[in-house]
Amino acid sequence: MPPERPVLREFAAFLEELQASICEALSRADGAAQFGRDPWERPGGGGGLTRVLEEGALLEKAGVSFSLVSGRLSESFARRLPGEGQTFAAVGLSIVLHPKNPYVPTTHANFRYIVKGETAWFGGGADLTPFYLFEEDVSHFHRTLKAACDRYRPESYAAFKEACDRYFYLPHRQEGRGVGGIFFENMGGDPARELAFVKDCAQGFLPAWLPIAERRGGLPFGDRERAWQEERRGRYVEFNLLHDRGTVFGLETGGRTESILMSLPPRVRFPYAHESAAGSAEAQLVEVLRHPRSWV
Repeated sequence: MPPERPVLREFAAFLEELQASICEALSRADGAAQFGRDPWERPGGGGGLTRVLEEGALLEKAGVSFSLVSGRLSESFARRLPGEGQTFAAVGLSIVLHPKNPYVPTTHANFRYIVKGETAWFGGGADLTPFYLFEEDVSHFHRTLKAACDRYRPESYAAFKEACDRYFYLPHRQEGRGVGGIFFENMGGDPARELAFVKDCAQGFLPAWLPIAERRGGLPFGDRERAWQEERRGRYVEFNLLHDRGTVFGLETGGRTESILMSLPPRVRFPYAHESAAGSAEAQLVEVLRHPRSWV
């Protein structure tokens, strides 16, 4: 059983309710597919509920996964985390939405609380991965997240935005995975205030993305746009398998592999040494990914 910590218990109840409400809202928006329910148990302590929608009208694949796990870390992995000892508990909600239409951006969010020994901290954030650049869409996403940051601490958005650009970066490609958002880890402040902030961010995730999906989901597209979407999805796979801390944490702590890798897109391509034509919409996106900018 996880340690009896009021914040852990409260946050877990909040995330379970949020998972249900997000799945309900996304099912309505999709209109053609529903989320399944896949409860699971973790050997060693805890478990979760993974919910995945596939082959919808709006969403080609969407995963919303809740987990509450506890147990004992390996000695080598324990040394890489804050806090003393090897006992841990973690609660989190991961959301990854892969749309069907290439003009609708992929998006991801994760909100978590980790306890190791007597040390505990929040982490998470949300980011946007477009295939075609609509500046007003990116600005809307960032403004929505900034509003939550401003209510928490007025100067925090700039720091969390910079941390997001730095984290979601593929050094071997010298480009960002997407156009960022916010990312925070172990903020070191008052737990009650941080809990309120993380809840606010989590509740703002759908309002940040869904209006974009509704605005772009009906745009016509062809083979060129679809091929570009699948190529950029390849970058998403590269990041998640090479650099993502959540993937590493889940696998290192004996998490459920299917639930950890539900973030991967359903269809991807890896063309050899492909370069977009100068001046094209595809090249415009890559230029922004290589040179992060302000969106608010």
